[in-house]
Amino acid sequence: MRHRPAAAVGLLALSASLLAACGGDDSGSEGGGGAAGGTLVFGASADPVSLDGAYTSDGESARVQRQIFETLVTTAPGGTEIEPLLATEYTPSDDGLAWTFTLRDGVQFHDGTPMDAAAVCFNFDRWYNFSGVQQSSSVSYYWQTVFSGYAQNEDPELPQSLYASCEAPDATTAVINLTSPSSSFLAGLALPAFSIASPKALEEFGADDVSGTGETPSFDGTFGTTDAVGTGPFRLESNEPGTSVVLVRNEDYWGEKARLERLIFQPIADGPARRQALEAGQIQGYDLVDPADLGALESGGFQLLERPAFNVGYLAFNTAKPPLDNPKVRQAVAHALNRQALVDAQYPPGSEVAKEFMPPELFGYAEDVPEYPYDVERAKQLLAESGVANPTIEFFYPTDVSRPYMPNPEANFQAFTSDLEAAGFTVTPRSAPWNPEYLDTVQSGGASMYLLGWTGDFGDPDNFVGTFFRTQQAAWGPLAPEIYSQLEAARTEGDLEARTAAYEEANRTIMEFLPGVPYVHTSPSLAFAPNVSGYEPSPVGLEEFASVSLG
Repeated sequence: MRHRPAAAVGLLALSASLLAACGGDDSGSEGGGGAAGGTLVFGASADPVSLDGAYTSDGESARVQRQIFETLVTTAPGGTEIEPLLATEYTPSDDGLAWTFTLRDGVQFHDGTPMDAAAVCFNFDRWYNFSGVQQSSSVSYYWQTVFSGYAQNEDPELPQSLYASCEAPDATTAVINLTSPSSSFLAGLALPAFSIASPKALEEFGADDVSGTGETPSFDGTFGTTDAVGTGPFRLESNEPGTSVVLVRNEDYWGEKARLERLIFQPIADGPARRQALEAGQIQGYDLVDPADLGALESGGFQLLERPAFNVGYLAFNTAKPPLDNPKVRQAVAHALNRQALVDAQYPPGSEVAKEFMPPELFGYAEDVPEYPYDVERAKQLLAESGVANPTIEFFYPTDVSRPYMPNPEANFQAFTSDLEAAGFTVTPRSAPWNPEYLDTVQSGGASMYLLGWTGDFGDPDNFVGTFFRTQQAAWGPLAPEIYSQLEAARTEGDLEARTAAYEEANRTIMEFLPGVPYVHTSPSLAFAPNVSGYEPSPVGLEEFASVSLG
Protein backbone atom coordinates (compact mmCIF):
# COMPACT_ATOMS: atom_id res chain seq x y z
CA MET A 1 0.00 0.00 0.00
CA ARG A 2 0.96 3.64 -0.22
CA HIS A 3 3.70 5.22 1.95
CA ARG A 4 1.71 6.52 4.89
CA PRO A 5 2.27 6.54 8.64
CA ALA A 6 1.39 3.35 10.47
CA ALA A 7 -1.48 3.50 12.93
CA ALA A 8 -0.47 3.62 16.57
CA VAL A 9 -2.24 0.76 18.31
CA GLY A 10 -1.58 -0.54 21.82
CA LEU A 11 -0.59 -4.10 22.65
CA LEU A 12 -3.75 -6.14 23.02
CA ALA A 13 -4.12 -9.37 24.99
CA LEU A 14 -5.57 -12.49 23.45
CA SER A 15 -8.91 -13.18 25.10
CA ALA A 16 -9.61 -16.47 26.84
CA SER A 17 -12.55 -17.19 24.57
CA LEU A 18 -10.32 -16.98 21.46
CA LEU A 19 -7.70 -19.18 23.03
CA ALA A 20 -10.37 -21.80 23.60
CA ALA A 21 -11.46 -21.54 19.97
CA CYS A 22 -8.01 -22.26 18.48
CA GLY A 23 -7.22 -25.62 17.05
CA GLY A 24 -7.40 -27.96 14.10
CA ASP A 25 -10.44 -30.12 14.83
CA ASP A 26 -12.21 -31.57 11.83
CA SER A 27 -15.71 -30.54 12.81
CA GLY A 28 -17.79 -28.70 10.26
CA SER A 29 -18.82 -29.32 6.67
CA GLU A 30 -16.61 -30.30 3.80
CA GLY A 31 -14.62 -27.50 2.11
CA GLY A 32 -12.69 -27.22 -1.13
CA GLY A 33 -10.54 -30.29 -1.63
CA GLY A 34 -9.84 -31.41 1.92
CA ALA A 35 -11.04 -31.88 5.46
CA ALA A 36 -12.83 -28.78 6.65
CA GLY A 37 -13.06 -27.29 10.08
CA GLY A 38 -11.03 -25.75 12.81
CA THR A 39 -10.23 -22.19 13.74
CA LEU A 40 -7.19 -20.21 12.61
CA VAL A 41 -6.14 -17.13 14.54
CA PHE A 42 -4.02 -14.67 12.57
CA GLY A 43 -2.00 -12.03 14.40
CA ALA A 44 -2.67 -8.64 12.85
CA SER A 45 -0.59 -5.56 13.62
CA ALA A 46 -3.71 -3.42 14.12
CA ASP A 47 -7.49 -3.43 14.05
CA PRO A 48 -9.08 -2.75 10.66
CA VAL A 49 -9.92 0.93 10.32
CA SER A 50 -13.24 -0.07 8.78
CA LEU A 51 -14.68 -3.15 7.12
CA ASP A 52 -15.98 -0.89 4.34
CA GLY A 53 -13.20 -0.93 1.75
CA ALA A 54 -14.30 2.39 0.29
CA TYR A 55 -12.94 4.17 3.36
CA THR A 56 -9.57 2.47 3.91
CA SER A 57 -6.14 2.20 2.32
CA ASP A 58 -4.24 0.13 4.90
CA GLY A 59 -3.23 -3.50 4.60
CA GLU A 60 -4.77 -4.70 7.86
CA SER A 61 -8.22 -3.49 6.81
CA ALA A 62 -7.85 -4.95 3.31
CA ARG A 63 -6.82 -8.35 4.68
CA VAL A 64 -10.13 -8.73 6.52
CA GLN A 65 -12.26 -7.12 3.82
CA ARG A 66 -10.91 -9.56 1.22
CA GLN A 67 -12.48 -12.50 3.09
CA ILE A 68 -15.96 -10.94 3.46
CA PHE A 69 -16.30 -9.16 0.14
CA GLU A 70 -15.46 -9.80 -3.48
CA THR A 71 -14.65 -7.57 -6.43
CA LEU A 72 -15.49 -7.83 -10.12
CA VAL A 73 -11.95 -9.00 -10.86
CA THR A 74 -9.07 -10.23 -8.73
CA THR A 75 -5.38 -11.05 -9.01
CA ALA A 76 -4.02 -14.50 -9.76
CA PRO A 77 -2.86 -16.36 -6.63
CA GLY A 78 0.71 -15.27 -5.88
CA GLY A 79 0.79 -12.83 -8.80
CA THR A 80 -0.57 -9.59 -10.24
CA GLU A 81 -2.35 -10.87 -13.36
CA ILE A 82 -6.04 -9.94 -13.44
CA GLU A 83 -8.54 -12.79 -13.33
CA PRO A 84 -12.35 -13.00 -13.20
CA LEU A 85 -14.15 -13.08 -9.85
CA LEU A 86 -17.72 -11.76 -9.65
CA ALA A 87 -17.40 -10.95 -13.35
CA THR A 88 -16.71 -13.90 -15.64
CA GLU A 89 -15.82 -11.73 -18.65
CA TYR A 90 -14.92 -8.08 -19.25
CA THR A 91 -14.56 -6.37 -22.62
CA PRO A 92 -13.79 -2.76 -23.54
CA SER A 93 -15.46 -0.97 -26.41
CA ASP A 94 -13.38 -0.02 -29.44
CA ASP A 95 -12.90 3.50 -28.12
CA GLY A 96 -12.07 2.29 -24.59
CA LEU A 97 -14.86 4.36 -23.04
CA ALA A 98 -17.23 1.51 -22.10
CA TRP A 99 -16.35 -1.72 -20.31
CA THR A 100 -18.91 -4.53 -20.33
CA PHE A 101 -18.77 -6.97 -17.40
CA THR A 102 -20.63 -10.28 -17.59
CA LEU A 103 -21.55 -11.28 -14.05
CA ARG A 104 -21.83 -14.68 -12.41
CA ASP A 105 -25.44 -15.76 -12.32
CA GLY A 106 -27.12 -16.73 -9.08
CA VAL A 107 -24.62 -15.19 -6.62
CA GLN A 108 -26.20 -13.90 -3.41
CA PHE A 109 -24.99 -11.54 -0.71
CA HIS A 110 -24.76 -12.88 2.83
CA ASP A 111 -28.17 -11.33 3.54
CA GLY A 112 -29.81 -13.34 0.75
CA THR A 113 -30.25 -10.46 -1.69
CA PRO A 114 -29.05 -10.92 -5.29
CA MET A 115 -25.63 -9.81 -6.50
CA ASP A 116 -26.68 -8.58 -9.92
CA ALA A 117 -25.92 -5.73 -12.32
CA ALA A 118 -28.20 -3.36 -10.43
CA ALA A 119 -26.18 -4.04 -7.26
CA VAL A 120 -22.91 -3.41 -9.10
CA CYS A 121 -24.17 -0.08 -10.44
CA PHE A 122 -25.50 0.86 -7.00
CA ASN A 123 -21.99 0.45 -5.54
CA PHE A 124 -20.22 2.43 -8.28
CA ASP A 125 -22.79 5.22 -8.17
CA ARG A 126 -22.47 5.32 -4.39
CA TRP A 127 -18.71 5.94 -4.58
CA TYR A 128 -19.09 8.43 -7.43
CA ASN A 129 -21.59 10.46 -5.41
CA PHE A 130 -19.51 10.70 -2.23
CA SER A 131 -19.76 14.14 -0.65
CA GLY A 132 -18.38 16.13 2.27
CA VAL A 133 -15.89 14.18 4.39
CA GLN A 134 -16.22 11.22 2.03
CA GLN A 135 -14.36 13.25 -0.62
CA SER A 136 -11.28 13.64 1.57
CA SER A 137 -8.25 11.98 -0.01
CA SER A 138 -7.53 10.24 3.29
CA VAL A 139 -11.06 8.78 3.43
CA SER A 140 -11.65 7.64 -0.16
CA TYR A 141 -8.01 7.36 -1.20
CA TYR A 142 -8.41 4.56 -3.72
CA TRP A 143 -11.40 6.08 -5.49
CA GLN A 144 -9.25 9.14 -6.15
CA THR A 145 -6.26 6.95 -7.10
CA VAL A 146 -8.22 5.06 -9.76
CA PHE A 147 -11.11 7.38 -10.73
CA SER A 148 -9.89 10.85 -9.64
CA GLY A 149 -12.96 13.00 -9.01
CA TYR A 150 -16.63 12.70 -8.09
CA ALA A 151 -20.03 13.61 -9.50
CA GLN A 152 -19.68 17.05 -7.90
CA ASN A 153 -16.14 17.90 -6.84
CA GLU A 154 -16.14 20.00 -3.68
CA ASP A 155 -12.40 20.63 -3.98
CA PRO A 156 -11.61 22.69 -7.12
CA GLU A 157 -8.21 20.99 -7.29
CA LEU A 158 -9.82 17.59 -7.95
CA PRO A 159 -9.77 16.58 -11.63
CA GLN A 160 -12.73 15.33 -13.61
CA SER A 161 -13.78 11.81 -12.67
CA LEU A 162 -12.68 8.96 -14.91
CA TYR A 163 -16.02 7.32 -14.04
CA ALA A 164 -19.01 8.55 -16.02
CA SER A 165 -21.86 6.13 -15.32
CA CYS A 166 -22.96 2.53 -14.92
CA GLU A 167 -25.72 0.77 -16.85
CA ALA A 168 -27.48 -2.52 -16.12
CA PRO A 169 -29.12 -3.69 -19.37
CA ASP A 170 -29.93 -7.03 -17.73
CA ALA A 171 -29.26 -8.84 -14.45
CA THR A 172 -25.91 -10.31 -15.52
CA THR A 173 -24.53 -7.38 -17.57
CA ALA A 174 -23.02 -4.23 -16.10
CA VAL A 175 -21.51 -1.55 -18.35
CA ILE A 176 -19.10 0.93 -16.77
CA ASN A 177 -18.68 4.08 -18.84
CA LEU A 178 -15.52 6.19 -18.60
CA THR A 179 -14.81 9.78 -19.54
CA SER A 180 -11.48 8.84 -21.17
CA PRO A 181 -9.74 5.58 -22.07
CA SER A 182 -7.78 3.91 -19.30
CA SER A 183 -6.07 0.54 -19.31
CA SER A 184 -4.96 0.75 -15.69
CA PHE A 185 -8.40 1.05 -14.08
CA LEU A 186 -9.16 -2.68 -14.54
CA ALA A 187 -6.27 -3.67 -12.28
CA GLY A 188 -7.46 -1.08 -9.76
CA LEU A 189 -10.84 -2.83 -9.55
CA ALA A 190 -9.15 -5.76 -7.79
CA LEU A 191 -8.64 -3.55 -4.73
CA PRO A 192 -10.93 -4.22 -1.73
CA ALA A 193 -11.92 -0.54 -2.07
CA PHE A 194 -14.10 -1.68 -4.97
CA SER A 195 -15.77 -4.57 -3.16
CA ILE A 196 -19.36 -5.12 -4.23
CA ALA A 197 -21.53 -4.88 -1.12
CA SER A 198 -25.20 -5.53 -0.49
CA PRO A 199 -27.16 -2.37 -1.40
CA LYS A 200 -29.77 -3.31 1.19
CA ALA A 201 -27.15 -3.52 3.94
CA LEU A 202 -25.35 -0.34 2.81
CA GLU A 203 -28.56 1.62 3.22
CA GLU A 204 -29.90 -0.18 6.32
CA PHE A 205 -26.67 0.12 8.28
CA GLY A 206 -25.70 3.68 7.38
CA ALA A 207 -22.61 3.12 5.24
CA ASP A 208 -22.70 6.75 4.09
CA ASP A 209 -23.15 8.24 7.57
CA VAL A 210 -19.73 9.88 7.88
CA SER A 211 -18.95 12.98 9.91
CA GLY A 212 -15.87 14.65 11.38
CA THR A 213 -12.99 15.75 9.20
CA GLY A 214 -10.68 14.16 6.66
CA GLU A 215 -7.98 13.86 9.32
CA THR A 216 -10.35 12.41 11.95
CA PRO A 217 -13.41 10.96 10.21
CA SER A 218 -16.23 9.40 12.21
CA PHE A 219 -18.02 6.45 10.62
CA ASP A 220 -21.37 6.72 12.37
CA GLY A 221 -23.18 3.80 10.73
CA THR A 222 -22.58 0.15 11.62
CA PHE A 223 -21.96 -1.25 8.14
CA GLY A 224 -18.19 -0.88 8.50
CA THR A 225 -18.08 -2.30 12.02
CA THR A 226 -20.65 -4.98 12.85
CA ASP A 227 -22.89 -5.29 9.78
CA ALA A 228 -20.62 -5.73 6.76
CA VAL A 229 -22.38 -7.80 4.07
CA GLY A 230 -20.62 -9.10 0.97
CA THR A 231 -20.50 -12.26 -1.15
CA GLY A 232 -17.19 -13.69 0.10
CA PRO A 233 -16.29 -17.15 1.42
CA PHE A 234 -16.50 -15.89 5.02
CA ARG A 235 -19.26 -14.00 6.82
CA LEU A 236 -18.78 -11.51 9.62
CA GLU A 237 -19.75 -12.92 13.03
CA SER A 238 -18.38 -10.22 15.32
CA ASN A 239 -15.99 -7.28 15.41
CA GLU A 240 -14.71 -6.06 18.75
CA PRO A 241 -11.97 -3.42 18.28
CA GLY A 242 -9.01 -4.21 20.49
CA THR A 243 -10.02 -7.86 20.76
CA SER A 244 -10.83 -9.59 17.48
CA VAL A 245 -12.65 -9.79 14.19
CA VAL A 246 -14.35 -13.19 13.97
CA LEU A 247 -15.42 -14.62 10.62
CA VAL A 248 -17.31 -17.85 9.95
CA ARG A 249 -17.49 -19.97 6.83
CA ASN A 250 -20.18 -18.91 4.34
CA GLU A 251 -22.06 -22.18 3.84
CA ASP A 252 -23.97 -20.66 0.90
CA TYR A 253 -20.89 -19.50 -0.99
CA TRP A 254 -21.21 -19.69 -4.77
CA GLY A 255 -17.78 -21.32 -5.26
CA GLU A 256 -15.68 -23.78 -3.29
CA LYS A 257 -16.42 -23.32 0.37
CA ALA A 258 -13.69 -22.27 2.78
CA ARG A 259 -11.89 -25.12 4.53
CA LEU A 260 -11.70 -23.31 7.84
CA GLU A 261 -14.82 -23.13 9.94
CA ARG A 262 -13.74 -19.94 11.71
CA LEU A 263 -11.12 -17.29 10.97
CA ILE A 264 -10.09 -14.82 13.66
CA PHE A 265 -7.95 -11.72 13.23
CA GLN A 266 -6.36 -10.76 16.56
CA PRO A 267 -4.65 -7.35 16.81
CA ILE A 268 -1.21 -7.50 18.41
CA ALA A 269 0.61 -4.25 17.69
CA ASP A 270 4.08 -5.25 18.90
CA GLY A 271 6.17 -7.42 16.55
CA PRO A 272 7.98 -9.39 19.28
CA ALA A 273 4.61 -10.04 20.95
CA ARG A 274 3.26 -11.50 17.70
CA ARG A 275 6.28 -13.81 17.51
CA GLN A 276 5.78 -14.89 21.13
CA ALA A 277 2.07 -15.52 20.52
CA LEU A 278 2.95 -17.79 17.59
CA GLU A 279 5.56 -19.65 19.61
CA ALA A 280 3.02 -20.12 22.43
CA GLY A 281 0.36 -21.47 20.06
CA GLN A 282 -1.98 -18.54 20.70
CA ILE A 283 -1.99 -17.58 17.02
CA GLN A 284 -1.22 -19.69 13.95
CA GLY A 285 0.30 -17.01 11.73
CA TYR A 286 1.34 -13.37 11.31
CA ASP A 287 2.76 -10.95 8.77
CA LEU A 288 5.72 -8.53 8.76
CA VAL A 289 8.16 -10.81 10.55
CA ASP A 290 11.15 -8.90 11.90
CA PRO A 291 14.23 -10.01 9.92
CA ALA A 292 16.03 -10.55 13.25
CA ASP A 293 13.43 -13.21 14.17
CA LEU A 294 13.71 -15.31 11.02
CA GLY A 295 16.49 -17.58 12.25
CA ALA A 296 14.86 -18.37 15.59
CA LEU A 297 11.49 -19.09 14.02
CA GLU A 298 12.99 -21.36 11.38
CA SER A 299 14.99 -23.32 13.94
CA GLY A 300 11.80 -23.60 16.02
CA GLY A 301 10.08 -25.46 13.20
CA PHE A 302 7.79 -22.67 12.03
CA GLN A 303 7.03 -22.05 8.39
CA LEU A 304 8.43 -18.89 6.80
CA LEU A 305 6.84 -17.61 3.60
CA GLU A 306 8.14 -14.72 1.51
CA ARG A 307 5.72 -12.25 -0.01
CA PRO A 308 6.81 -11.64 -3.63
CA ALA A 309 8.68 -8.34 -3.88
CA PHE A 310 6.28 -5.61 -4.90
CA ASN A 311 7.92 -2.46 -3.69
CA VAL A 312 10.88 -0.23 -4.37
CA GLY A 313 13.14 1.81 -2.14
CA TYR A 314 14.87 4.72 -3.82
CA LEU A 315 17.14 7.70 -3.35
CA ALA A 316 15.33 10.57 -5.09
CA PHE A 317 16.66 13.74 -6.70
CA ASN A 318 14.86 17.06 -6.92
CA THR A 319 16.18 18.18 -10.28
CA ALA A 320 15.12 21.79 -9.60
CA LYS A 321 17.89 22.09 -6.99
CA PRO A 322 21.56 22.46 -7.97
CA PRO A 323 23.79 20.55 -8.31
CA LEU A 324 21.21 17.81 -9.02
CA ASP A 325 20.03 19.69 -12.10
CA ASN A 326 23.32 18.51 -13.66
CA PRO A 327 22.95 15.03 -15.25
CA LYS A 328 26.58 14.13 -14.65
CA VAL A 329 26.22 14.87 -10.93
CA ARG A 330 23.18 12.56 -10.77
CA GLN A 331 25.13 9.86 -12.57
CA ALA A 332 28.06 10.34 -10.19
CA VAL A 333 25.77 9.80 -7.21
CA ALA A 334 24.43 6.62 -8.79
CA HIS A 335 27.89 5.17 -9.41
CA ALA A 336 29.05 6.14 -5.91
CA LEU A 337 26.42 4.07 -4.08
CA ASN A 338 27.29 0.54 -3.01
CA ARG A 339 23.70 -0.68 -3.16
CA GLN A 340 24.56 -4.37 -2.91
CA ALA A 341 26.47 -3.85 0.34
CA LEU A 342 23.50 -1.95 1.81
CA VAL A 343 20.99 -4.65 0.81
CA ASP A 344 23.23 -7.38 2.21
CA ALA A 345 23.66 -5.55 5.52
CA GLN A 346 20.21 -4.10 6.18
CA TYR A 347 17.58 -6.20 4.38
CA PRO A 348 16.10 -9.68 4.89
CA PRO A 349 16.78 -12.69 2.66
CA GLY A 350 14.98 -12.47 -0.67
CA SER A 351 15.65 -8.76 -1.07
CA GLU A 352 17.32 -7.69 -4.29
CA VAL A 353 19.09 -4.65 -5.68
CA ALA A 354 16.72 -2.58 -7.83
CA LYS A 355 17.73 -1.16 -11.18
CA GLU A 356 14.47 0.63 -12.08
CA PHE A 357 11.45 2.17 -10.36
CA MET A 358 9.12 -0.85 -10.57
CA PRO A 359 9.50 -4.49 -9.53
CA PRO A 360 10.32 -7.29 -12.00
CA GLU A 361 6.90 -8.92 -11.40
CA LEU A 362 5.12 -6.23 -13.43
CA PHE A 363 4.69 -6.24 -17.17
CA GLY A 364 6.65 -3.40 -18.74
CA TYR A 365 9.75 -4.08 -16.64
CA ALA A 366 12.71 -3.54 -18.96
CA GLU A 367 15.76 -5.76 -18.67
CA ASP A 368 17.89 -3.35 -20.70
CA VAL A 369 17.59 -0.05 -18.84
CA PRO A 370 20.76 2.03 -18.39
CA GLU A 371 22.55 0.81 -15.25
CA TYR A 372 24.97 2.53 -12.91
CA PRO A 373 27.17 -0.08 -11.22
CA TYR A 374 29.15 0.75 -8.11
CA ASP A 375 32.33 2.42 -9.33
CA VAL A 376 33.94 5.11 -7.18
CA GLU A 377 36.50 6.09 -9.80
CA ARG A 378 33.79 6.50 -12.42
CA ALA A 379 31.85 8.68 -9.96
CA LYS A 380 34.91 10.89 -9.45
CA GLN A 381 35.43 11.16 -13.20
CA LEU A 382 31.81 12.20 -13.77
CA LEU A 383 32.11 14.85 -11.07
CA ALA A 384 35.19 16.24 -12.76
CA GLU A 385 33.32 16.31 -16.10
CA SER A 386 30.30 18.00 -14.51
CA GLY A 387 32.18 21.24 -13.84
CA VAL A 388 30.76 21.37 -10.32
CA ALA A 389 33.61 22.04 -7.91
CA ASN A 390 33.33 20.67 -4.35
CA PRO A 391 29.74 19.45 -4.77
CA THR A 392 27.63 19.77 -1.60
CA ILE A 393 24.24 18.07 -1.34
CA GLU A 394 21.62 18.22 1.39
CA PHE A 395 20.57 14.63 2.13
CA PHE A 396 17.16 14.18 3.78
CA TYR A 397 16.05 11.08 5.66
CA PRO A 398 13.08 10.33 7.95
CA THR A 399 13.06 9.42 11.63
CA ASP A 400 10.51 7.54 13.72
CA VAL A 401 9.48 5.20 10.92
CA SER A 402 10.16 1.75 9.52
CA ARG A 403 8.86 0.67 6.14
CA PRO A 404 9.32 -2.66 4.27
CA TYR A 405 11.50 -0.86 1.71
CA MET A 406 13.33 1.12 4.41
CA PRO A 407 13.41 -0.72 7.78
CA ASN A 408 16.14 1.54 9.18
CA PRO A 409 16.30 4.89 7.34
CA GLU A 410 19.21 6.22 9.41
CA ALA A 411 21.33 3.17 8.59
CA ASN A 412 20.63 3.70 4.88
CA PHE A 413 21.51 7.37 5.20
CA GLN A 414 24.79 6.59 6.96
CA ALA A 415 25.85 3.95 4.44
CA PHE A 416 25.07 6.12 1.43
CA THR A 417 26.69 9.18 3.03
CA SER A 418 29.92 7.23 3.49
CA ASP A 419 29.78 6.14 -0.16
CA LEU A 420 29.18 9.69 -1.39
CA GLU A 421 31.96 11.20 0.70
CA ALA A 422 34.38 8.60 -0.67
CA ALA A 423 33.54 9.82 -4.18
CA GLY A 424 34.16 13.50 -3.36
CA PHE A 425 30.74 14.80 -2.27
CA THR A 426 30.13 16.87 0.83
CA VAL A 427 26.87 15.72 2.47
CA THR A 428 24.77 17.96 4.68
CA PRO A 429 22.40 15.80 6.77
CA ARG A 430 18.77 16.78 7.14
CA SER A 431 16.30 14.68 9.12
CA ALA A 432 12.70 15.07 10.31
CA PRO A 433 9.93 12.91 11.77
CA TRP A 434 8.18 10.90 9.06
CA ASN A 435 4.73 12.41 9.51
CA PRO A 436 3.99 15.18 8.83
CA GLU A 437 7.31 17.07 8.65
CA TYR A 438 9.32 14.75 6.42
CA LEU A 439 6.53 13.87 3.97
CA ASP A 440 5.41 17.50 3.79
CA THR A 441 8.96 18.68 3.05
CA VAL A 442 9.47 16.10 0.32
CA GLN A 443 6.08 16.49 -1.34
CA SER A 444 6.29 20.28 -1.38
CA GLY A 445 9.67 20.19 -3.14
CA GLY A 446 11.72 21.29 -0.15
CA ALA A 447 14.12 18.32 -0.16
CA SER A 448 16.98 18.14 -2.64
CA MET A 449 18.01 14.48 -2.21
CA TYR A 450 15.96 12.15 -0.04
CA LEU A 451 15.11 8.57 0.89
CA LEU A 452 11.65 7.27 0.06
CA GLY A 453 9.92 4.25 -1.42
CA TRP A 454 6.63 2.76 -2.52
CA THR A 455 4.67 -0.44 -2.01
CA GLY A 456 2.34 -1.17 -4.90
CA ASP A 457 -1.41 -0.83 -4.50
CA PHE A 458 -2.37 -2.91 -7.52
CA GLY A 459 -0.72 -4.77 -10.33
CA ASP A 460 -0.23 -2.14 -12.98
CA PRO A 461 2.88 -0.15 -14.00
CA ASP A 462 0.89 3.06 -13.78
CA ASN A 463 0.75 2.51 -10.00
CA PHE A 464 4.56 2.71 -9.91
CA VAL A 465 6.19 4.79 -12.65
CA GLY A 466 2.87 6.49 -13.45
CA THR A 467 2.42 7.52 -9.83
CA PHE A 468 5.94 8.93 -9.73
CA PHE A 469 6.48 10.46 -13.15
CA ARG A 470 3.33 10.73 -15.34
CA THR A 471 2.76 14.33 -14.24
CA GLN A 472 5.24 16.92 -13.02
CA GLN A 473 5.55 16.94 -9.23
CA ALA A 474 7.37 19.31 -6.89
CA ALA A 475 9.13 16.41 -5.15
CA TRP A 476 11.02 15.42 -8.31
CA GLY A 477 11.37 18.74 -10.08
CA PRO A 478 11.20 18.95 -13.89
CA LEU A 479 11.89 15.78 -15.86
CA ALA A 480 12.52 15.18 -19.55
CA PRO A 481 9.23 16.01 -21.35
CA GLU A 482 9.20 12.67 -23.15
CA ILE A 483 8.84 10.87 -19.78
CA TYR A 484 5.44 12.51 -19.20
CA SER A 485 4.20 11.87 -22.74
CA GLN A 486 5.41 8.25 -22.84
CA LEU A 487 3.73 7.40 -19.55
CA GLU A 488 0.43 9.05 -20.51
CA ALA A 489 0.41 7.16 -23.80
CA ALA A 490 1.19 3.89 -22.01
CA ARG A 491 -1.66 4.44 -19.54
CA THR A 492 -4.27 4.78 -22.27
CA GLU A 493 -2.94 2.08 -24.64
CA GLY A 494 -5.53 -0.70 -24.94
CA ASP A 495 -3.39 -3.48 -26.41
CA LEU A 496 -1.41 -5.33 -23.71
CA GLU A 497 1.54 -6.17 -25.95
CA ALA A 498 1.85 -2.58 -27.12
CA ARG A 499 1.35 -1.32 -23.58
CA THR A 500 4.11 -3.59 -22.28
CA ALA A 501 6.49 -2.27 -24.92
CA ALA A 502 5.48 1.32 -24.09
CA TYR A 503 6.32 0.89 -20.41
CA GLU A 504 9.62 -0.81 -21.25
CA GLU A 505 10.55 2.20 -23.38
CA ALA A 506 9.43 4.59 -20.64
CA ASN A 507 11.57 2.76 -18.08
CA ARG A 508 14.59 3.08 -20.34
CA THR A 509 13.94 6.81 -20.74
CA ILE A 510 13.49 7.29 -16.99
CA MET A 511 16.72 5.56 -16.08
CA GLU A 512 18.63 7.46 -18.77
CA PHE A 513 17.38 10.76 -17.36
CA LEU A 514 17.96 9.43 -13.80
CA PRO A 515 15.52 11.26 -11.48
CA GLY A 516 16.81 9.10 -8.64
CA VAL A 517 18.49 5.82 -7.80
CA PRO A 518 16.23 2.84 -7.09
CA TYR A 519 18.17 0.50 -4.83
CA VAL A 520 16.02 -2.28 -3.32
CA HIS A 521 13.01 -4.53 -3.75
CA THR A 522 12.19 -6.38 -0.54
CA SER A 523 10.27 -9.57 0.20
CA PRO A 524 8.52 -9.25 3.58
CA SER A 525 8.12 -12.53 5.46
CA LEU A 526 5.14 -14.23 7.06
CA ALA A 527 5.34 -16.96 9.71
CA PHE A 528 2.93 -19.83 10.28
CA ALA A 529 2.56 -22.80 12.58
CA PRO A 530 3.74 -26.12 11.10
CA ASN A 531 0.18 -27.45 10.64
CA VAL A 532 -1.03 -24.57 8.44
CA SER A 533 -1.21 -25.19 4.69
CA GLY A 534 -2.69 -23.56 1.61
CA TYR A 535 -1.63 -19.94 2.26
CA GLU A 536 -0.17 -18.27 -0.83
CA PRO A 537 1.33 -14.79 -0.29
CA SER A 538 0.20 -12.13 -2.73
CA PRO A 539 2.49 -9.34 -3.99
CA VAL A 540 -0.32 -6.85 -3.38
CA GLY A 541 -1.53 -8.37 -0.10
CA LEU A 542 -4.75 -9.87 -1.50
CA GLU A 543 -4.41 -13.29 0.12
CA GLU A 544 -7.39 -15.59 0.39
CA PHE A 545 -7.84 -17.61 3.56
CA ALA A 546 -10.53 -19.81 1.96
CA SER A 547 -7.85 -22.21 0.71
CA VAL A 548 -6.08 -22.43 4.08
CA SER A 549 -6.45 -25.54 6.21
CA LEU A 550 -5.10 -26.95 9.47
CA GLY A 551 -3.38 -30.33 9.39
